[in-house]
Amino acid sequence: MNPKTEEFLNLLLWSVDLLARPTFLNLTDTYEGWAYRNAQLKHVSRLEQRQLIARDASCPDDRLYRLTALGRLRVLGGRDPEERWARPWDGQWRLVLFDVPTGLNAQRERLRRYQRDKGFGYLQNSVWITPDPLEEERQILGGGKINVESLLLLEARPCAGEADAEIVVGAWDFERINHRYGRHRKIVEERPGGAMRNDTTAKALLRWAAAEREAWLEAVTIDPLLPARILPSDYLGQQAWRRRVEVLRDAGRQLRTFNRA
Repeated sequence: MNPKTEEFLNLLLWSVDLLARPTFLNLTDTYEGWAYRNAQLKHVSRLEQRQLIARDASCPDDRLYRLTALGRLRVLGGRDPEERWARPWDGQWRLVLFDVPTGLNAQRERLRRYQRDKGFGYLQNSVWITPDPLEEERQILGGGKINVESLLLLEARPCAGEADAEIVVGAWDFERINHRYGRHRKIVEERPGGAMRNDTTAKALLRWAAAEREAWLEAVTIDPLLPARILPSDYLGQQAWRRRVEVLRDAGRQLRTFNRA
């Protein structure tokens, strides 16, 4: 998706209070009007076609666009952190064990990439782990030939005194994850302050918003967003999320001060 389109989706998320009851005046004389004049809103129809934003279909003249559930997930990086942390865990680990022949390197790498994208951790390059049921994986493999010597899915519990916390630290690189959340926190705290009185201050906020979102995505895309009960004690993701919500809410209020001279 075009970066400008991504920025507009992000703007909708953190200016939601302002857009809840828009009028012609506040859509043309405020920050959104400035953004429109600066070509930030030219992708609206494309977003609507992709069902990332929507209007009230019963009011054809309605100019109020709202983020859809799909649009909100897109802005958040594809997953809702609070929903992911709050999900229950049954105490079972799911393991994917595979031994793809060296002559099938492309297939082996595709399998590893799939598991990385799904937030699996790995204990070895051919032993991947997740706390979540493997429903999707079972569906994918359901119609294929079973070869337990090449690929095996297991549900298991540690049985030799291994703690779940040790498994988590061994399977995911939380030092790297925390480093990215630390970088994001630094950018969050650099938000331009004060009222927006001209194009210069508005553009400064836009640049900050783009940098903040990029830093957030760099962190959250490598974070498995594990259930809260098995998160490491020094994990920074929840703290970073709470601070992000707080600062973006303040930024939303800041938009209301826009007054282009």
